[in-house]
Amino acid sequence: MTDSAVWLRRFHPATPGAPRLVCFPHAGGAASYFHPLSAALAPAVDVLAVQYPGRQDRYAEPLVDDLSVLADRLADVLAAEVGGPVAFFGHSMGASLAFEVARRLGAGLLGLFVSARRAPSAPRAVRVHERGDDELLADVRRLGGTDARVLAHPQLVRMVLPLLRNDYKAAETYRYQPGPDVGCPIFALVGDRDPKVTEAAARRWAAHTSGGFELKSFPGGHFYLNDHHVAVSRLLGERLTRWTGEPLASDQQ
Repeated sequence: MTDSAVWLRRFHPATPGAPRLVCFPHAGGAASYFHPLSAALAPAVDVLAVQYPGRQDRYAEPLVDDLSVLADRLADVLAAEVGGPVAFFGHSMGASLAFEVARRLGAGLLGLFVSARRAPSAPRAVRVHERGDDELLADVRRLGGTDARVLAHPQLVRMVLPLLRNDYKAAETYRYQPGPDVGCPIFALVGDRDPKVTEAAARRWAAHTSGGFELKSFPGGHFYLNDHHVAVSRLLGERLTRWTGEPLASDQQ
């Protein structure tokens, strides 16, 4: 199995030559989180979702609790995918990871969508990953990103706790190292009731690109995307059309 087959999932076929969108999940998340977004964008956009080690079909692999390590590995995998028109979309922890992978790859990216994440220059001094299980689970419930049925099942909770704590550690210990940022446009998306990300903190992403910057706020919290994947997919399609300079296949119909 190739490295790309290990790390990347494609849920829907795309039109030949379609722009590619690589999606990076949140802490505790998996590639399948982006299935609805992929369905909404297909076949005009070729959506690839990153599958981190230690979840779903990679359950037996060791977890990685360092975003720099993950970024190094993914940059190697994705280097071959940036030969055509490619953009990144990262949600929460995934936004920081997408940004770091983009920095490592350098030129060639159409643009970077960063969702529900403070800018790298606006860190939060929180250490939820060092707290007890009840406090960690309370934070997960507050954000609403994990199926309530999972959190209500003691055996499932015991299974997902190590994964959640690992990813919280990766997200909370990430620290931006000043240096070259990205030259592609950055588009920040945020929920207007997100308890972790204010619009002001999201706007600071503008300082991390020499390209253009835009921000869009949606009704909802940290996982606004759950309720607005159709609107988000429409926005992504519009920006990809602008960035490529050509209408997407669905726009030509």
